[in-house]
Amino acid sequence: MYRTVATPDAIALREAFAADVREFLQRTPRQLPSKYFYDELGSALFEAICRLPWYRITRAETALLARHAREIIGPLRRPVSVAELGCGSGDKLAIFAGAAGERFPLIQLIDISDAALEMARYRLQAIGFDAVHAHHAMYEDGLARAVAERRDDGAMLVLFLGSNIGNFEPAVAREFLARLRRLLRAGDALLLGSDLVKPEHDLILAYDDPLQVTAAFNRNLLRRINDELGANFDLQRFVHRASWNAAERRVEAHLVSLERQRVRIEASDLDLTIDAGEAIWTESSHKYEPAQILADGQAAGFGEAAQWIDPDARFALTRFTVPA
Repeated sequence: MYRTVATPDAIALREAFAADVREFLQRTPRQLPSKYFYDELGSALFEAICRLPWYRITRAETALLARHAREIIGPLRRPVSVAELGCGSGDKLAIFAGAAGERFPLIQLIDISDAALEMARYRLQAIGFDAVHAHHAMYEDGLARAVAERRDDGAMLVLFLGSNIGNFEPAVAREFLARLRRLLRAGDALLLGSDLVKPEHDLILAYDDPLQVTAAFNRNLLRRINDELGANFDLQRFVHRASWNAAERRVEAHLVSLERQRVRIEASDLDLTIDAGEAIWTESSHKYEPAQILADGQAAGFGEAAQWIDPDARFALTRFTVPA
């Protein structure tokens, strides 16, 4: 059985998109929220990025999930239901479920991308899961809906994978973890995937690949604004730039204007003059040390933690449980 739960109205989503674009593009420096990368084309481009040899996050995390699934789920009270924040294609959840050997009675998918929800639905149905509920929503709103629909018995395991936590500023990430903790019950758990600090050369290759797939992914955000909000960005006048900010321990992605240009965004009622060399900041990807992850979970109110690390790819999975 598949059903889409509480899908937001398309008009409201477009209005929120237009409002965010108007606000963020008027900041100094100019910015765009990275959550809007994931329309249908953006989701497909990100799936391609995950298969690039220079982007090791997905392969490292998938291997950890497959190798340690039974350990991850072992202490949780049965039956275990699962909710995934930012489910993407559903591949990781499918691999985790197969390796854990569990027939989860309820799987709830949460994503801002309809395309991602569709991919995940088909992926999970293909391996025999029937009770799959999809929430087209932001993380916290979607998890609140998932909690409202959860089973009365057993534990809920929340997956937040792909180092998506790294897209938050550290203070915001800690508060986000605290809000997730408040939505969960005693005995529930959060499985967090976090990319770790590694050599700058490796990081830049991961976020500025030689095939320029990541550059296309970044510029697609402007294409989406053009198509959905009536803008006139000239994609050929922007180049992708990735840099490592060692002081803040984050990779920063920008779209840099090659020349002075004027841009009109109809739905946002916004006119911009963007100078030559001016950058639009589209993404931050913060990197962690293992001890920092554990400290942030403890500060958020979680109890016992267990951690699994790929020492070569420098990636960590951490399971936090909610104390009684």
